Amino acid sequence: MTAAEVYESVTHGGTTDFRDLVMVLNRNGPRSRIELNGSMQRLYQLCRLRWSILIPLALLTVASSVLAQADPASEPAVLALAKVLPAVVNINTERVVRRTVRDPIEDFYAQFFGNYRSRPREIRQTLQSLGSGFIVDPAGYIVTNQHVVERAADLKIQVTTNDAKTYKADYITGNDKTDLAFIKIDAKAAFPFINLDDISPNLLGQTVIVVGNAVGYGSSISRGVLSAVKRDITIDNVEYKDLVQTDAAINPGNSGGPVIDLSARLVGISSAKMAFTPQGIPTQGLGFAIPAEVVRDSVAQFKKVAQKQSGSKKQPAPNETSAAERLFGMQLQDLTEELTDALGYARGHGVLVTAVEPDSPADQAGLERGLVIYRLGQSEVNSVKEMEDLLRRARSGTSVELAVGVIRSSGQAQRVQTVTLAAR
Repeated sequence: MTAAEVYESVTHGGTTDFRDLVMVLNRNGPRSRIELNGSMQRLYQLCRLRWSILIPLALLTVASSVLAQADPASEPAVLALAKVLPAVVNINTERVVRRTVRDPIEDFYAQFFGNYRSRPREIRQTLQSLGSGFIVDPAGYIVTNQHVVERAADLKIQVTTNDAKTYKADYITGNDKTDLAFIKIDAKAAFPFINLDDISPNLLGQTVIVVGNAVGYGSSISRGVLSAVKRDITIDNVEYKDLVQTDAAINPGNSGGPVIDLSARLVGISSAKMAFTPQGIPTQGLGFAIPAEVVRDSVAQFKKVAQKQSGSKKQPAPNETSAAERLFGMQLQDLTEELTDALGYARGHGVLVTAVEPDSPADQAGLERGLVIYRLGQSEVNSVKEMEDLLRRARSGTSVELAVGVIRSSGQAQRVQTVTLAAR
């Protein structure tokens, strides 16, 4: 191919092999600038013009791409957190623990003055705890760890959302085996929430992000990888099964918060951190979370319980109050089969305590929401109607004995005891 042919091909949009151009230039030798014919000279000028435009454009394109990648606002982790954070909440609970104490000096005196002892002294201690959770429904339903809100159901559960608004939460239900609980906050507007219909595939090595109220610092973030799945561990004599493992930092206060992937999908719920092996050897990077599929299935069951509870709540007449509430400051509810199964209680026994008025006779006797009344005096009670019929003749000052506690479906009794209440 001659210089003229190469020039015509380039200028008229034809396809030219770059080797042809090199061959023409080499053929002219060191005196190429002098000996180039008119066509070759014009070709040389055209090539110089094209490269002077294309090279800066190419450099500008590469620079723009590098700058775009360096922009923190476009990082996948930042984008994922922007979607999730509005649904993450901080949970603070407060419960009052009653303890009976006796002066040890009395044991010494009893050796010399008989077995007479004064009445034990009861003290109250307020315990506070913190944790995390996240909204799973625009109506304000929140999932968290059972150990975060356990036994604080009838006391104070305070929830702070990511926009610094504070709400009083109501305990709905929970499951000790999965260590999951369901609470609810109310507002006029719909809440942002994490969608449980699209969860992470939980692949080994994928990037995960832990979000929560770490040691009281709200909306704290830590990052790591998914290290393992289906882990069974025991921490503080509590067994956890089928957990996912991560090396992302999980600290006190993270419990109940979400673990997400870079697509803002739920990986699991922060649950435990193993600081030491059973042999006492310190560990690092051993955090565990309840897998997302367990969370999804549990929330579906919790919502059924919530619907049953809201459907079974009776609306009393304006001036009508039950005897249990009027005389003893407690609200009761029938234990339906669905509610009994969800709570893990034994079927067909007792009535459920759903609320306790502060400083009421029931409160002073130690009754708490979630406990079950099995017997009033010598009569077993299995419905609110039976309870009300037995209390019909009670008047102010009347004392009644209640068998109160929890009997699990396995038949194992927990804290069943007899308490005495004096009607106000």
